[in-house]
Amino acid sequence: MPKSKVRKKTDYTVNPASRTPVKVKAVGPSPVWYVAVMLGFMLAGLVWLLVYYLAAEQIQWMADLNAWNFLIGFGLMVVGLIMTMRWR
Repeated sequence: MPKSKVRKKTDYTVNPASRTPVKVKAVGPSPVWYVAVMLGFMLAGLVWLLVYYLAAEQIQWMADLNAWNFLIGFGLMVVGLIMTMRWR
């Protein structure tokens, strides 16, 4: 029985000399005010929801907002959480 021919496989590795290096800009840590604002948004949202649950009957304009209070409270917290993605 005849032997089969051995095929040479092509090499798919990238030549490291053909890649161009990319300079990365060194970025320092976030300023203190950024962290304070980020935590402030999250706490403001939490306080908004707590006040809505505990004292909405006594605060007429807050009672008039009804379910919009949830959007405001959670919206403030989400803004703070989105800011954490830029925190270094």
